[in-house]
Amino acid sequence: MRQITSNIHYVGVNDRNKHLFEGLWPLPDGVSYNSYLIADEKVCLVDTVEVDFFVQYIQNIREVIGDRQIDYLVINHMEPDHSGSISLIRKYYPEVRIIGNKKTFDMMAGFYGIGDGCVEVKNGDTISLGRTTLSFVMTPMVHWPETMMTLACVEAGRGRGCGCGTGVSLPDDGCATAGSPSATVLFSGDAFGCFGALNGGIIDSRIDCSPFWLEMVRYYSNIVGKYGVPVQNALKKLAGVKLDYICSTHGPVWHENIDKVIGMYDGMSRYATEPGLVICYGTMYGNTERAAEEIARAASEAGVRKIVMYNVSKTHHSYIIRDVFRYRGLIVGAPTYNTGLYHEMEVLLSELAGRDIKDRLIGWFGSYAWASKAVSKIKQWNDDHLHFDHVGPVVEIRQSLDSTTATQCRELGQAMAEALALRD
Repeated sequence: MRQITSNIHYVGVNDRNKHLFEGLWPLPDGVSYNSYLIADEKVCLVDTVEVDFFVQYIQNIREVIGDRQIDYLVINHMEPDHSGSISLIRKYYPEVRIIGNKKTFDMMAGFYGIGDGCVEVKNGDTISLGRTTLSFVMTPMVHWPETMMTLACVEAGRGRGCGCGTGVSLPDDGCATAGSPSATVLFSGDAFGCFGALNGGIIDSRIDCSPFWLEMVRYYSNIVGKYGVPVQNALKKLAGVKLDYICSTHGPVWHENIDKVIGMYDGMSRYATEPGLVICYGTMYGNTERAAEEIARAASEAGVRKIVMYNVSKTHHSYIIRDVFRYRGLIVGAPTYNTGLYHEMEVLLSELAGRDIKDRLIGWFGSYAWASKAVSKIKQWNDDHLHFDHVGPVVEIRQSLDSTTATQCRELGQAMAEALALRD
């Protein structure tokens, strides 16, 4: 299969058929389930793939090791798209020993009824495969409680230290698996992953990475986004480690772009933003949409260059959430519906509230035919859950936009532009 270093190989698969990841997130370009094989004096498989792809998966493994046995299987993350083939791997390789932490094995017993042949590791523990030493870094809640990462470094006992924080001593040519030059490889689980199948190549230096950057933000914001503090804790544990490859369980193997990828995760987990404004709205007959257009025009005229607009009933919310992570400003508007808030806007605000996003500016507007509820409901969401800084007038439109409410919409757009200028 595809080689990363002289003894580390990619044996993952692509899923180009699934429509929704986790039954929730659209996959217009598919997704990869990445697994890696270390062929040393002992053979170690790192994570598995979704069980539906096992036939291709076992062929990929045998292409690398032939009839050799697998000695170890490292499970960095127990979600079934990465652990789903454990039982079948056990059938093909009955002597394999499964490496994980205590929480890994608690989940493995529940998912697959497996409790024997396990090697429990803790933070900083090491296991030698021959020339390769695996070191384990516990990263709980990135994004499940059992998640961990695995560093592959050259064996202990020679030369200088590698600086990876594991205490491993290295020869003069550096830290990692065999090869010239040597390398330090991080198997990161879901961290640093993204949506999108791999179209032939797997290492970033050999492919066009442009489709993956926004998909990394969408992946992070929707799946990992709530866990900014645990991500920061994980980054601190990895600080000072000079990585040559990051092998995530989704998306490309990062090599040339490691600094960019880590920088993106650092920024997203601190809820950092770039200047810009998201305007999202619900509309039934176009009146609320016309208000949104007035707001956007005024914000643009006041100097906001990056403005994205979304109809919450037309655009999948994962793309809206992605851009709320990217931009500091948010303006939402919707009609009153069934004496409450328009359903899709209610859902979106609930989704945003579940991600604990910090340091954002928000404005809102609403419309109604005979009984006003939308604006009060949006205010309640912000007061009780979002806690974003409120900007500008609240615009409430009775039946349709008129000269007074159109002026208020323009005032809201201008106020947001001024607030963004002060922040940015």
